[in-house]
Amino acid sequence: MAQENVNAADGDIVFSNDGGFARVTLNRPKALNALTQPMAVALDTQLKAWQADDSVHAVAIKGAAREDGRVPFCSGGDIRFLHQQQNDPERQFAITFYEQEYRLNTLVFRFPKPYVALIDGVVMGGGVGISFHGSHRVMSEHALFAMPETGIGLFPDVGATYFLPRCPGRMGLYMGLSGARIGVADALYLGLATHHVPSARMAAFESALAAADLSGAAGSAIDTVLTEFSADSGDAALAARQEEVDRCFAGDSVAAILANLAEEGTEWAEETRATLLEKSPTSLKITYRQLTQYSDLDFEAAMKIEYRMAIRCNFSHEFYEGIRAQIIDKDRQPKWRPATLEDVGADLVESYFQAPASGDMTFE
Repeated sequence: MAQENVNAADGDIVFSNDGGFARVTLNRPKALNALTQPMAVALDTQLKAWQADDSVHAVAIKGAAREDGRVPFCSGGDIRFLHQQQNDPERQFAITFYEQEYRLNTLVFRFPKPYVALIDGVVMGGGVGISFHGSHRVMSEHALFAMPETGIGLFPDVGATYFLPRCPGRMGLYMGLSGARIGVADALYLGLATHHVPSARMAAFESALAAADLSGAAGSAIDTVLTEFSADSGDAALAARQEEVDRCFAGDSVAAILANLAEEGTEWAEETRATLLEKSPTSLKITYRQLTQYSDLDFEAAMKIEYRMAIRCNFSHEFYEGIRAQIIDKDRQPKWRPATLEDVGADLVESYFQAPASGDMTFE
């Protein structure tokens, strides 16, 4: 029997369990299903309960549809409220927020049962952290993925230290520095998505999962259903650009990458260079180090590095200025400090990778 209950923030997240097929619906469609702290806490609690419940065989997670028919998965964490705590010298809210979010990401990564993300629209930032670490990442042709954090004075987090370096060649570095937006074909090519199911068949696919016998080898049963519903996503544009990306992003610094792009001289290279020059210079430098020096870490070690970086960002001018310019005032004219790569010194970069005064995060 289906059991449904609202668990957080006036219905912002909904859980159900239909005969062992458990479901999560992110239910803030007007806000592109952005993830709030209460939603993250509720999801963490529910996943732990389902993990311990032998009658639950698999979990699916999706976003609620908007009135216009679009179905955003999750546009990211709802970070507007972090801007409001910049006057707290201890940044206690930020510390708690990132601990909870990153532990949730780790829970999804460790989850011992099939975890199926049904991605039929935008998936960015915090939405990636509750989808890409599961066993099945199913995208429609409407899916749109990006990690745009360098544009708000942050860095690609929620496990990007782990998954971006595992993309082919230098693609992960390109995606992390530039915040490039891609669809399902490119996501499959990069190994970020596992399957393509057309949007028109996504609801039927979900129903087929609910009707399947998942009591045995649930993962194999889900794979069998996917053979019926999955489709060819078409050619990946990034596959044709792999050599160019590898050539340009092989530089041993952000400055070298910019020089390579200038020398390459193609339209793509010029556009990419212009995009990078709009980002926070500090974010570019710390992201470069994050995705190169720490690319071989296991998941928990990667999350510890991200926690250090996130807490340091919340004590910086860049993060609050990025949120102001992109989300609050929306003037799209951030005033970065330092304003140039040359002015971002090695000591400043190093400070983002030191343990915060509050200590490193721990895992349960």
